[in-house]
Amino acid sequence: MRHTTTKAAIESRLSMRSALPLLHMAGAALLVIAVAGPARAQNTGIAACDDFLTKYDTCVTSKLPEAQRATYKAQLDQTRKTWLDMAKNPSTKPAMEQSCKQTMDAMKTSLQSFGCSF
Repeated sequence: MRHTTTKAAIESRLSMRSALPLLHMAGAALLVIAVAGPARAQNTGIAACDDFLTKYDTCVTSKLPEAQRATYKAQLDQTRKTWLDMAKNPSTKPAMEQSCKQTMDAMKTSLQSFGCSF
């Protein structure tokens, strides 16, 4: 009986030793995530566009009713993706500053009813 218990204890220790590297890696990954914090949205590199995206995001998360946030957040995410793609394209990038300003002006009016100010 004692032999069986000792054998089981040894096997358990060996199993734990083989798991240690994985536990260390998992711990390191959690530490990186904790230190890095939440993912940050990418910038377009165009001041007017990034300004609008930041203000729109703040408006959506702080002023809009919870029931409507998902719709506006999806619109924001799609706009950000489109603008990031446009910013990478040399033929569309030059027109972005003006386009983003026009978008901001249009959205100012529609979001004023929620108390958002740009």
